[in-house]
Amino acid sequence: MSDSASAMPEHPPVTDWVHDFDHTDPRWTENPFPIWDELRAASPVVHTERFLGCYMPTTFEAVKQIAHDTEHFSSRRVIVRDVRPPITSSAPPITSDPPEHKPAKQLLLPPFTPDAMKKLEPRVRAICNELIDEFIAEGKCDAAARYTKHIPVRTIAHMLGIPEEDSHLFIKWIHEILELGIKDDAALVGAVQEMTAYFAEHIAARRQRPTDDLISSLINARGKDGQPLDDAHVLGSLRLLLIAGIDTTWSAIGASLWHLARTPADRERLVKEPQLMPTAIEELLRVYSPVTMAREVMKETTIAGCPVKPGNMVLLSFPAANRDPAAFPDADKIVLDRKSNPHAAFGLGIHRCVGSNLARMEMTVALQEWLKRIPDFRLDPAGKVTWSEGTVRGPRQLPIRFEKAT
Repeated sequence: MSDSASAMPEHPPVTDWVHDFDHTDPRWTENPFPIWDELRAASPVVHTERFLGCYMPTTFEAVKQIAHDTEHFSSRRVIVRDVRPPITSSAPPITSDPPEHKPAKQLLLPPFTPDAMKKLEPRVRAICNELIDEFIAEGKCDAAARYTKHIPVRTIAHMLGIPEEDSHLFIKWIHEILELGIKDDAALVGAVQEMTAYFAEHIAARRQRPTDDLISSLINARGKDGQPLDDAHVLGSLRLLLIAGIDTTWSAIGASLWHLARTPADRERLVKEPQLMPTAIEELLRVYSPVTMAREVMKETTIAGCPVKPGNMVLLSFPAANRDPAAFPDADKIVLDRKSNPHAAFGLGIHRCVGSNLARMEMTVALQEWLKRIPDFRLDPAGKVTWSEGTVRGPRQLPIRFEKAT
């Protein structure tokens, strides 16, 4: 363990969720849904002294109010951690506030249009089938280790024009930043430095020899002043695309497969009624939203009648908002043909996810190709499902059994 990690506060088990919640507690990681119900029943906003002071809105309405209020809540820190060191690097636009946010976001929109996704889709289908080919003859697999995590990693590598075989590095950095980094500052700093050095090499190479990929697009982009982006902005945007574009989607695909493995009726329905896939994807996104973001309170204000004070962070749980029965009838039920589904899985307000079209396409293709080739599958009773801790929740071990391909 690093020196900084050993200096971090201990995390004793939670005995009072309402007044002392901890989103890194093993019970939250394993099954957060009853905890969110308990918090929501107590108050639309709860507080903990952990993480140097942190609020959590528990209702859809309170989450929405904070997400839209950029005056009182800053995005300069987007992860709730044990420490708040000085900000030395950013990942625009996700860590930007107005007025810098809008131009930074607009630069990233063109590669993620629906038309761009149509062009990318054949490669994603090929990736899915290449992965399935590797284990289908075995009759079982850890779907998280051998399928779900590789799809977005290899897709984003393809878009960035970096070697798909470097994907083990991306997976390592994401684990260190989003999971270990909550409690171990050295792990986070080390991963960011490694990632920065890696991308700096690719940026230098593109400046020498431009290519037709996302890195070259960012190098050629012009900021609001008409000037090229500096290397720090390009690096920050690349870090964002890698971190936000991988863990989130592999978690959503994994949670969807986990649900279908343990819910035969839904699995059979999707196989028989493939036209349900678009609404099913939205419902799976709502019920198993992977991403919890954060905001920093900059000025005192009131949310849903509850005062919030500067010096605190806010755990902005889009997954908890999506389970609010005041916003969604039968909020805890998975309804594959749910008609009205204005969920917050991709965020709310100005920071709504740039890559939502990419995530939807990857989820759709990943489930379609899996169900086409492995229509009948179940959780392997000999294995154990484990879930990731912290900012992004999804299965990290997902043992599944199915009939061997003949």
